[in-house]
Amino acid sequence: MVGVLLLLLLLPFLLYIAAPQIRKMLSSGVCTSTIQLPGKVAVVTGANTGIGKETAKELARRGARVYLACRDVQKGELVAREIQMVTGNQQVLVRKLDLADTKSIRAFAKRFLEEEKHLHILINNAGVMMCPYSKTADGFEMHMGVNHLGSGVTVYSVHPGTVNSELVRHSALMRWIWWIFSFFIKTPQQGAQTSLYCALTEGLEVLSGNHFSDCHVAWVSAQARNETVARRLWDVSCDLLGIPVDWLMMAAGPKRSLK
Repeated sequence: MVGVLLLLLLLPFLLYIAAPQIRKMLSSGVCTSTIQLPGKVAVVTGANTGIGKETAKELARRGARVYLACRDVQKGELVAREIQMVTGNQQVLVRKLDLADTKSIRAFAKRFLEEEKHLHILINNAGVMMCPYSKTADGFEMHMGVNHLGSGVTVYSVHPGTVNSELVRHSALMRWIWWIFSFFIKTPQQGAQTSLYCALTEGLEVLSGNHFSDCHVAWVSAQARNETVARRLWDVSCDLLGIPVDWLMMAAGPKRSLK
């Protein structure tokens, strides 16, 4: 009995010591590309915190002009100045974008098209999870509106892993679980690696349309591979947004898009 009690007392300490190795094991994917991005333009949504911030920082470090598309412009400006200071790249710009409001999305797109001729990298990082039931400005359920509604194009879906970010801010239970296991889950910098891998790795175009995790093509369920369901989702999404079904494909330009 004494031995069991002693083990229970020592367990937190042992886990603390082992945490770096466990986290390293769970964060096997690393973007090793050395490509530089002078003259390239990137947009990162939700870039004022967590994975989006780390992704934007790395793109800026490589010389890209980076737009931080954020709902909270004031917080975005603080992050932009931080990234400028760390990377030495002054081409880090903040633009207002609220994915829960299609008027904001269209205003952002209009301003961007007035400022830039090309968009080379689009990283759809912003999202919500487990938030209380609410609706966007357009009347869509919040998760659907922000995470989904809110191609010369290569597109990749990305699973960053379990990351210590603000994504769980709407759930007290999840915040508590994240705090308990914070030593073992990925940091935002580690969570950004797969997004960076898909955005920067040359020759990856042949894998457009695939799902990635830890910088590798990952398995997806049969339902996720169902072309009929995918087409219906596309059609319904276009109908909800009031745009022609094939408008996005007609408007596509040379860029990489990640979600």
